[in-house]
Amino acid sequence: MLLFTFVVDDEVSKPSTYKNLNIDEGLFIRIGESDMVAFDELYQITERTLYTYALSLTKNHEEALDLIQETYVKVLSAAHLYKPMGKPLAWLFTITKNLYLSQLRKDKRIIYMEDQQLSNDHRFSYITDPEDKMVLEVALKQLTSEESQIVLLHAVTGMKHKEIASNLGLGLSTTLSKYHRAIKKLRAYLEEKEGAL
Repeated sequence: MLLFTFVVDDEVSKPSTYKNLNIDEGLFIRIGESDMVAFDELYQITERTLYTYALSLTKNHEEALDLIQETYVKVLSAAHLYKPMGKPLAWLFTITKNLYLSQLRKDKRIIYMEDQQLSNDHRFSYITDPEDKMVLEVALKQLTSEESQIVLLHAVTGMKHKEIASNLGLGLSTTLSKYHRAIKKLRAYLEEKEGAL
């Protein structure tokens, strides 16, 4: 089970889906000049990680897809404003989070998924293992939004804690603390569920 792989040993090799996110900041200059090849390259490098982050915010597959689509549209229109500071993924996360918060203010409501919606949703193309779906469902329900972001970015995309801290604007010790607290919550929840069976 994916969760226990990460709980037991933080030094486990990265999931096969992980791509080292070496984002050339020159892509934004090219995108700002309407270079769609550069945009496609950025999309290929970041879409899984951005989807995972959006899902941790929205807790809904369809809304996460809409959110990353809006993010990439915003990137197309604002790439010329990007200032190279060595953190292009953090810039993408900021756009995603701002769009999400803007939508929340607009809607003035939060939609929660029904219990079985995620585990039975065949549209989750990134998550094929039923146990991974269960872990994802539990993480989205039991953890705070920030805890979900940290756990999912680490477990699903294989990002290192240092990368997560940098991209979310948190200290490494805060990120590690929140990660370990979240894992304890998940472990306790799963043990309780297992004991009830």
